[in-house]
Amino acid sequence: MKKKMILGVLALGMIASSCSSDDDNSSPTNSNLTLNLDGLEALGNNFVYEGWIIVDGSPVSTGTFSSVDFPQTFSVNSTQLEAANTFVLSIEPAVDMDPAPAATKILAGDFSGTTASVNSNSIVADFGASTGTYILATPTDTDDTNEESGVWFLDNSTGSAVAGLNLPTLADGWIYEGWAVLDGTPISTGTFLDPTTADDNAATSIFKGDAGNGPNYPGEDYLQNAPEGMTFPTDLKGATIVISVEPSPDNDPAPFTLKPLAHVVPDDAMTHTAITMGSGPISVVSGTVIRN
Repeated sequence: MKKKMILGVLALGMIASSCSSDDDNSSPTNSNLTLNLDGLEALGNNFVYEGWIIVDGSPVSTGTFSSVDFPQTFSVNSTQLEAANTFVLSIEPAVDMDPAPAATKILAGDFSGTTASVNSNSIVADFGASTGTYILATPTDTDDTNEESGVWFLDNSTGSAVAGLNLPTLADGWIYEGWAVLDGTPISTGTFLDPTTADDNAATSIFKGDAGNGPNYPGEDYLQNAPEGMTFPTDLKGATIVISVEPSPDNDPAPFTLKPLAHVVPDDAMTHTAITMGSGPISVVSGTVIRN
């Protein structure tokens, strides 16, 4: 009887060993996906970056990250990684109940062999042909002694005001925002999608004067309710005027890394006179993604 029990235990052990071996052989293997990206900035506590590979038309997450020190390597299912044809990087809430990618995608590129060259031009917008013009004026009050305290993105050089910004249409999940950087502190002029119309806070700005909303273009009068440490009205000569591209929803009250247009207001700038902007410090984010 004891011999039968021993034989039975040995048989069970052999079956268990065989099953374990089969399981090990059938378990998925992983490969490395290495990101080497240029121009990204930290998102703060409420948002993270998340990588995605597109496999048979469907997104597969490659993991999230907050640090913008590169290169960074992620372990990804080998079969899915080999079958992927595209890499996409999105901005996601840090606490995310939605397993799908957010609309705010900042980088994308197709794999060619083991490497994908990724950039923001293909997924946000291409800012290569962007131009900008602005004037100094304060049309929202009746005081003509503080005209250097407002900035409006319009061009009046022909005698009639027209849109001062030539900007591409943004992909879903992004919005433009204007800024005046005063003594190193950026103060928003408001957000907008269409540079030929007023920005989103035209009627609700706490900074503008009490005589109206200003022209039907993006801009701001810095006349009252100055942030702590500042005084309004001010003088924008010497300040930096910036157009940035912001995630929507926005990750931070400060300007985002994409800034296609910028210009330091000349010390001798004349009010009510068209001033041409130049290229901003960062108009594209790019990098490489390698699978191996």
